[in-house]
Amino acid sequence: MADKIPSGSASLEKRSIDEKIESSSQDSVDLLRGDEALRLVDAENVVKFSEEYNLRLRRKLDWVIPPLCASVYFTQFLDKTSLNYASVMGLPITGQHYNLVSMAFYIGFLIWEFPTTYLAQKTRVAKYLGANIVLWGILLMLHSVANDFGSFFALRFLLGMCESCVAPILILVISMFYKKNEQARRISWFYVMNGLTQVFGGFVAYVSAHFAQSSWFELIQFVKGISFYDGHRIASWKIVYLLLGALAIIVGVCVLIWLPDSPVHAPFLTKEERVAALERVRDDQGGTENKVLKKHQIKEALFDVRTWLIILTTLLTSVPNGGISNFSNLIIKSFGYTTKQTLILSTPGGIVAAAMTLFCGWFSDRKNERMTPIIIALLPTILSAALLIGFNGTGQKGVLLFAIYLSGTFGSALSTVYAWNASNTSGHTKKSTINALTLVAFSIGNIVGTEIFQAKDAPAYIPGKIAIMVLLSAQLVVSFVLRWVNLRMNRHKVAHLEELKRERRWTDEDVQREKNKHAFADLTDKENPYFVYTA
Repeated sequence: MADKIPSGSASLEKRSIDEKIESSSQDSVDLLRGDEALRLVDAENVVKFSEEYNLRLRRKLDWVIPPLCASVYFTQFLDKTSLNYASVMGLPITGQHYNLVSMAFYIGFLIWEFPTTYLAQKTRVAKYLGANIVLWGILLMLHSVANDFGSFFALRFLLGMCESCVAPILILVISMFYKKNEQARRISWFYVMNGLTQVFGGFVAYVSAHFAQSSWFELIQFVKGISFYDGHRIASWKIVYLLLGALAIIVGVCVLIWLPDSPVHAPFLTKEERVAALERVRDDQGGTENKVLKKHQIKEALFDVRTWLIILTTLLTSVPNGGISNFSNLIIKSFGYTTKQTLILSTPGGIVAAAMTLFCGWFSDRKNERMTPIIIALLPTILSAALLIGFNGTGQKGVLLFAIYLSGTFGSALSTVYAWNASNTSGHTKKSTINALTLVAFSIGNIVGTEIFQAKDAPAYIPGKIAIMVLLSAQLVVSFVLRWVNLRMNRHKVAHLEELKRERRWTDEDVQREKNKHAFADLTDKENPYFVYTA
């Protein structure tokens, strides 16, 4: 208790947390209207903890939350892009059918995004996430018994529905436990899995292809007693689906057991640490959780110009993502490499993408910026598209591979968009709505992206590469505009607060008291005069 500095009547020495819940001055209506944090903390009075105590608490959070989020994102991205690996390993779906199966995932994702986001708000978010992961692991394993276009389309559609809850829930969890200047880095720690899965997936696919052709594979399957093995070698693409599906089920079980729903419901924290976790984020004015769906917050989200700028920047990022994530291996193979060479040569691109994600997350928190890292991430991919167009047909494999390895840096832009949503939106329903809209834009962009690489344009896919260069160049402009809007709104908030201080003759202590009262009132960023936007 020596590390804690009590303030006012909220001191834990005066009453235990359990007693506080019993005798809270907030009635049940206020708890519904406000934040769930009010079950543990006082609306006005702050329980202060020393910097050393908070650093220890943050380290404890870091050992649990980011690793679990990373494992979820690792599994999701690997499962989502499994079709890309299977495409060069004998998958019996080709041509326009392959494009449609690629699209099916994002159609399911799109249709289910709003229902799944609001279902998550009404339930325990981490438990809802874990159940979805287990379910999609089962669906992924069922891909190994699919044998025609219809069954693959249906499975990919259902897979998209299950995976649509991932990003909104992970963004919410990070925003509940971490301060604004910590969020971008933590989000980058799970989003970096997009790049690392490219490395891991390439090696898994390579090993699967090798096993499927080896003479001793029959003996291994017989010894292990795998029931589906009938004496013939199993297609390598089926092995990939079975391995990745099993991995997803394991990750889902871990999430169900260990990932906390919010600081109020975090079994790995003591009661005192739960209060400290809430007090850590109080000044950011972002709140934590509220189970009530508030229509006025949905309306505000829809009429906020920043929402549509975020949707536009997500859309402009996601169209290239839909193309590159599903066709990058086919492009590498078109340079004249074998299937095994293609799978290995695809892995360095994942390392480049992962490095850019970590850099952007670090830069974003260090400089308190969101849009600048997006611009940094886009430029190498624009250069990549230009190189792939300019050096097409020259036979200069080194330059073409270099261009492919640069092509994935743009993915860090979406990671920073997630951090923008976490830092610049308040009000639980508004957060859920904007997160859902962001992922709707993501799915629409990816649906369009699967069609920019047409079979008739193979193997060069020049129109698709031109589209990527144009779209990401347009996104540079949108990023500058969004940054300008945030800075302008901050100036208006500062002017309004100064006016309030003059009118009501508030001291700095009065301002801080009012700020404390607003922190867990489940107000939107526009309703809360003390909310500050991150540029």
